[in-house]
Amino acid sequence: MMLVFSFTLLLSIRGVCQDIHYVKISIQLKNASLHEAFRQIEKQSDFKFLANAEDIENENNVTVDVSDVSIAKILERILSGRGLEYKQVDRNIFIKRTSSQAQPLPVKVQNEKQSRYSIHGTVKSVRTGEILIAATIEVAGISISTMSNEYGFYSLTLSEGNYTLQVSAIGMKTLQLPISLNKDLTQDISMETESKELQTVTVIASPASRNLRNAQTSIERINVDEVKNVPVLFGERDILKTIQLLPGVKGAGEGNSGFYVRGGASDQNLILLDEAPVYNASHLLGFFSTFNSDALKNVTLYKGAMPAQYGGRLSSVVDIKMNDGNKKDLSVSGGIGLIASRLNIEGPIQKDKSSFLLSARRTYADVFLKLMGDSSLRKAQLYFYDLNAKMNFIVDEKNQVYLSGYFGRDVLSQQSLSGINWGNATGTLRWNHIFNQKTFSNTSFIISNYDYKISVASEARQYGIFSRIRDYNFKEELQYYADSKNTLLFGFNSIYHTIKPGEISVIGSNGAKDQSLQDRYSLENSIFASNNWRLNENWVINYGLRISAFSILGKGDYYTIDEQGRITDTTHYKTGEVVKTYLNVEPRLSASYQVNSTSSLKMSYTRNTQNLHLVTNSTSSSPTDKWVASSNIIKPEIADQVAIGYYKNLAGARYELTLETYYKILQQQIDYRNGAQLFTNEAIETQLLFGSGRAYGMEFMLRKRAGRLSGWISYTLSKTERKIDGINNGKWYNARQDRPHDISIVAMYQLNPKWTLSANWVYYTGEAITYPTGKYRVDDEVYFYYSERNGYRMPDYHRLDIGATKQLKRGKRFSSELNFSIYNAYGRSNAYQVTFRESELDPNKTEAVKTSLFTFVPSISYNFKF
Repeated sequence: MMLVFSFTLLLSIRGVCQDIHYVKISIQLKNASLHEAFRQIEKQSDFKFLANAEDIENENNVTVDVSDVSIAKILERILSGRGLEYKQVDRNIFIKRTSSQAQPLPVKVQNEKQSRYSIHGTVKSVRTGEILIAATIEVAGISISTMSNEYGFYSLTLSEGNYTLQVSAIGMKTLQLPISLNKDLTQDISMETESKELQTVTVIASPASRNLRNAQTSIERINVDEVKNVPVLFGERDILKTIQLLPGVKGAGEGNSGFYVRGGASDQNLILLDEAPVYNASHLLGFFSTFNSDALKNVTLYKGAMPAQYGGRLSSVVDIKMNDGNKKDLSVSGGIGLIASRLNIEGPIQKDKSSFLLSARRTYADVFLKLMGDSSLRKAQLYFYDLNAKMNFIVDEKNQVYLSGYFGRDVLSQQSLSGINWGNATGTLRWNHIFNQKTFSNTSFIISNYDYKISVASEARQYGIFSRIRDYNFKEELQYYADSKNTLLFGFNSIYHTIKPGEISVIGSNGAKDQSLQDRYSLENSIFASNNWRLNENWVINYGLRISAFSILGKGDYYTIDEQGRITDTTHYKTGEVVKTYLNVEPRLSASYQVNSTSSLKMSYTRNTQNLHLVTNSTSSSPTDKWVASSNIIKPEIADQVAIGYYKNLAGARYELTLETYYKILQQQIDYRNGAQLFTNEAIETQLLFGSGRAYGMEFMLRKRAGRLSGWISYTLSKTERKIDGINNGKWYNARQDRPHDISIVAMYQLNPKWTLSANWVYYTGEAITYPTGKYRVDDEVYFYYSERNGYRMPDYHRLDIGATKQLKRGKRFSSELNFSIYNAYGRSNAYQVTFRESELDPNKTEAVKTSLFTFVPSISYNFKF
């Protein structure tokens, strides 16, 4: 199926004339249905027909016999007298019932002093009342458009006159909305879910293709509904695993939900859940992400040119929004799988005014352990859980309040001897206020907490380690829709960080002994402003500025160290005393030039800074990796990135082609000294070294959005290096996440109304790794000598995953399906890690030992909704 998909993508694309008045065909039909007429036209052209099923399913008796006649004239003939009309949008032809009144045409502005008015409102789903993010609102006939913001709000300012608004969003029917504008107008927009495909003609909304006029570069909006068909490990739907299949994004290893973006480390990604930072987005040592897809509405990935309101990380932003809850009807959905089950309940508190959402997930591997013959395994614990909760209240037409939270935890323990548990907790209280038709405000108070606990017990002693990072966060953001050419966004953000590096307790025969590493406190403030400026019909420019101030606060001891990492002086600071403040100016600039109606060029420059750093010397992420803040020695990391891209919609926007290239310069990059002890040292700065980095590459993606076959092909060619005095003799060396080649092929095929097939194939160059170049023996113990940092590579990685979903029942009140998947279908033994040991047969030789995790993992799950 992969070869068929690739062949289809590469050969089905061809340039055609885009106006149905000039494309001529020959057609011969007698007493045929409209379905058949549309199918014949589609066969002879690259146009696609879209309609509601109820509008055309009973339209028959089509007779036509013409040669070399334009499609427009053919449509006028076969639709005459049927109460139907057509409208061409790019290569899509919309068929709908004729309105009782003539569709208004845009009024051309003849007088610059003509009265101007604003139309504003919220874009929502008819079925659930959920707000729709990033819906495009275009004014037909003129080059003016806007998008609903992350809270569903939109605003347009136009001259007095009659207009037609064309509204489109992912998964929704395109809507044509006539308006008469002679005063400021409030117009909420309700959109219906896209129709299903009919027998011989596609009856869906216009695919929500990329907005070519948007100045934003390096952005991906992920359709959460699409994720359910992508086969993944153990069959658990995982948004972060899907993100790893996009160009410029590399997974952190076998089955791991961690990822690297454009050469950045895993801690350089800002992951937000309803605006709250999530510091460890993984379960079971990284094999699952913390995000239950049933609770999610929208996921946006920024790989570069992050808008000015985002900051604090160098590489990317993953902005995840939870569902608000169904305001219309009570709805229950869930799933039962081999390793986990989930349940989602949502519904109105007061219909159309308020709603709630509760979504829970738990694994039950520990239940199966109780069936084991080994008594120690029967008493072991191995599970994780997630709980998402949300409420929202429409106070009045200008005010809405949201309260959301996430609580998740992992528990791994062996009787009472040893164990580890870790988890995240977030809470967001948000108030949306509409000041007037042009000004929208969002005020948020956010709490985020991540902690882990380790316990180790022996006959004589019991050890415990506790570590935590906690944030209190206040944010104010305003959007001002000045006119049809300018949209301003500005605000401020203040975060109070508390980091508890480690609290060690020892309970033994001599009583309890506690030792704590010093807590660290800091205050991170920022102000930001940006403007989206539509210069003319071709150019859109977004420019902005973010100014951040990171203040390190007492109480605590701060050190001065020499080049060898030895402490030469210690200074004590009192509670609340400012140790040091780092002030950084972060400009943001992006621009789009629309070459024609189907293609555009975009470019961007972005500076980002980062003051929280994850320190690890392991080859994969761990819940016990250590977060540290900038200090008098650890300076803020800085990244400057330039990106250029070419974007083209093909075959009526059914295909999207993306080509991007980027270059990133990094400052104050952190790496560990050889032989560093990171987790038992009070002054962690003594174990670290600092230097520069660079990352550059090219990204390619070809995506097919519409039709029975959908998916994408992505390829990334990249290089990531570091240069730090004290490592590799001060020469450039490969960063751990450097992988020159990365390929992903994803395909989903609607075989029939009952079955959907899916597959993805992944290949990438092996990770950079440090191999020993020698060994020596001390007291009969063998020690390896390492020289060049990350100078070698693990074996290349590749695997094929396949899946199938069968629709068991589909009705208005109840629907259910079975999902089957096989992870690593051809059983490739990929390297999870490589270790070294002395050969038992020849002590003079050293053996490399490869550890593999998954060779062939089938799974099955049952999903339901009522």
